[in-house]
Amino acid sequence: MTAETGLAALWLAAALAALQVLLGVLALRREPAVGAVDAPSRAAPGQPGAMTAIRAVAIVQGALVAVAMAALIAAFLGTDLSVALVAANSHSAKPWLYKFAGAWGNHEGSMLLWVTILGVAGAAVARFERRLDARTLVATLAAQAAIALGFYAFLLFASNPFARLQPSPSDGAGLNPLLQDPGLAFHPPTLYAGYVGLSVAFSFAVGALVTRDVGPAFARAMRPWVLGAWVFLTLGITAGSYWAYYELGWGGWWFWDPVENASLMPWLAATALLHSVTVLATRDGLRAWTVMLAVVAFSMSMIGTFLVRSGILTSVHAFAVDPRRGSFILVLLLLYIGGALVLFGARVGTVRQGKLFEPFSREGSLVANNLLLTVILGIVLIGTFYPIVAGAFDVQLSVGPPFFESTAGPIALLLVAVMAVGPLLRWRRDEAEAVIQRLFPAIAAALFAGVGVFLLGGPIGVLPLAGVALAAGLAVASVAPLARRNLRRAPLQLWGMVIAHLGIAVALAGMAISTAYTQETLLAVGVGDPARIAGYTVRLEGVRPLVSDNWTALEGRLRVTDDDGARFVLRPQVRYFTTPVTTTNESAIATMWNGQLYTVLGALGDDGRWQLRLWWKPFVTLIWFGGMLIAVGGALSLVGHQWRLWRTKQRAELYA
Repeated sequence: MTAETGLAALWLAAALAALQVLLGVLALRREPAVGAVDAPSRAAPGQPGAMTAIRAVAIVQGALVAVAMAALIAAFLGTDLSVALVAANSHSAKPWLYKFAGAWGNHEGSMLLWVTILGVAGAAVARFERRLDARTLVATLAAQAAIALGFYAFLLFASNPFARLQPSPSDGAGLNPLLQDPGLAFHPPTLYAGYVGLSVAFSFAVGALVTRDVGPAFARAMRPWVLGAWVFLTLGITAGSYWAYYELGWGGWWFWDPVENASLMPWLAATALLHSVTVLATRDGLRAWTVMLAVVAFSMSMIGTFLVRSGILTSVHAFAVDPRRGSFILVLLLLYIGGALVLFGARVGTVRQGKLFEPFSREGSLVANNLLLTVILGIVLIGTFYPIVAGAFDVQLSVGPPFFESTAGPIALLLVAVMAVGPLLRWRRDEAEAVIQRLFPAIAAALFAGVGVFLLGGPIGVLPLAGVALAAGLAVASVAPLARRNLRRAPLQLWGMVIAHLGIAVALAGMAISTAYTQETLLAVGVGDPARIAGYTVRLEGVRPLVSDNWTALEGRLRVTDDDGARFVLRPQVRYFTTPVTTTNESAIATMWNGQLYTVLGALGDDGRWQLRLWWKPFVTLIWFGGMLIAVGGALSLVGHQWRLWRTKQRAELYA
């Protein structure tokens, strides 16, 4: 009965989503503007039944879809092979973690996870949002329900996760071995939380356009959702990058895979939106920018969903599914985004101009920041879709890392330079001479790092050299706002900005150094043969078989000795899975303070020697450490904003 319970909950949630849309339309047609939700008029006499009910409906809808997701997880944990999705993506011998995460390691389950987060997010808005005008909140909840309703229809009519299989097989087909990793339990939920957070920002924007309520209050209500989405996207992309790095055995941290790009594009748009909504919330500027970026950011997450589930891509990340499902999602994309763009075009004339500012100001730097992010977004979008469009006309071409690095790379470095200057500018207007004085330590750090690497680091390309120099300059500029401050009294929002920008500097340094100085060697070795790379001697001591409940493997034992005499052992594996039949290379990585030694064991040759691939990747760990710092900075800013809101509310109640 678990599957039937989940399916019934899904149908009920879909019905409530439709009711939520209907209540929103009725409330907006019948009720004039009533002011902020926290105003005294929000009591029952001041609001019609539809306005009061829509909150409750949203909360119950979120609870029901959560029940559906819990039912699917229970079916996977119990290996209920009468459920077709479980039979196709699990196996009785799988460890419990992969049964649990396997619930979303497939097309139908991942879509159910998506709509679950969507419904729960809508319930959270209904339960906790108290700052918006009541009509704007109702329009926002109706827009969120409309998005959910489309995905409910997709699940119920095109991708039912609870479909029964009769007769049920004796055992399941198993989970894709590439997904049998603890990262699967973390990476998709965080990425989806980011995508869905952008759906809430989109709903806020639609609600504000419907009620002509684009202003600082709307931005202050939307900002926590944008911040939260941005933090989750950052965590999801960082985790996904590291998963691909160690799991796929390719030795790279970013491949410009189309589905990687599909996660990067919403992050770029969300970063621009985050800066824009901050200006609107605090300085009443960039009103139209904020609304437009909210639409663009969610558009990018919808495009990512379409890419992964349309069947038009071949990728280690993509779900190869019936293209008809992709057509369904494409219709949803056109419906939601097209409708939002039409609404934006119809109502943008009613969006009043915010407060003006000089180009040479902090607001001006944020506009430049947004323009550069938009250009990079456009490059990634074109580079991702151009081969797909060309393929539709029987023209086969490939757009790979050289294109993205040569086009987006210089613009990204210019963006870093603007990022270093921006926080040191004053609001409204500033003087160039004063800014240069504030920037002097950062400029000196950039010159020192660039010259030092050029003279001492050996041959290096122009872009990596510029990356190292700008990373040093940005690191110094990032902490400059803390100068001459009482650090104990500095607001959490300031600490969040400092740490996030510092994280970008750290990640950029890791990218530049590892790109410039990575060493790689591929060779065939026999037992006892040594290999040399970057000051390390690697000797194959033997290969032994291993047996697990889930796989069998051949494990190499590599004795590593550095030039100082230190020794350690690495054990790369070649794993063989039977359900489904797959062979994978499991890398073995040694992490040192200055980089990682990355090893992969290959096949046994006819001459009795084993293929061995070795990489030395200097300071590559800075990439993921920087990503974590960026996420921590965003989380601190989110906590700081919510803490200040709570303190303001407490003071108001104290003196009321």
